[in-house]
Amino acid sequence: MVSLMQLWLPIVLAAVAVFVASAIVHMVLKYHNSDYRGLSNEDEVATAIRKGNPAPGQYAIPYCTDMKDMEKPEIKAKYASGPVALMLVRKPGAFSMGPYLGQWFVLNLVIAVFCAYLASRTLVPGTEYLQVFRVTGTTAFLAYAAGGWASGIWMGIPWNSVWKATFDALLYGLVTGGVFGWRWPGM
Repeated sequence: MVSLMQLWLPIVLAAVAVFVASAIVHMVLKYHNSDYRGLSNEDEVATAIRKGNPAPGQYAIPYCTDMKDMEKPEIKAKYASGPVALMLVRKPGAFSMGPYLGQWFVLNLVIAVFCAYLASRTLVPGTEYLQVFRVTGTTAFLAYAAGGWASGIWMGIPWNSVWKATFDALLYGLVTGGVFGWRWPGM
């Protein structure tokens, strides 16, 4: 059995490698730029939202407190006439990438720790590269991809965006598996 302490280096290297890969995806390849669209009446919508002064959070239009409410004629009419939307409101102010990048790196570390944990319980020192790659790469792929699939199903994230995020997850899984296979402890 391999201890997690023996895997600290591949954990950190995998997190850094995924961080770099995601930077390349978003800053060089930029295929996610088409994931969002602007509203033709953005200023009017922003004014209406500002007027309501919602606290940062997640909102639904139309809003129901209970699934039974969806049977009410007035709620059915709201759904029929639209818009039907999920909205995320952040606090106002200048946008800073720093905190988001920090959280992303921590998530990469957490995923790498779970990959290491699963591999340390199922593989022995000296396991061949390809087997380590399969276990850790598959675990990382599922960790990076599954949330996007759930968001496509339940949150209405466009499937085109979900498939691009799934491709990203595949890249991150390959990178993670490669790092763990490369740095797996020998006998």
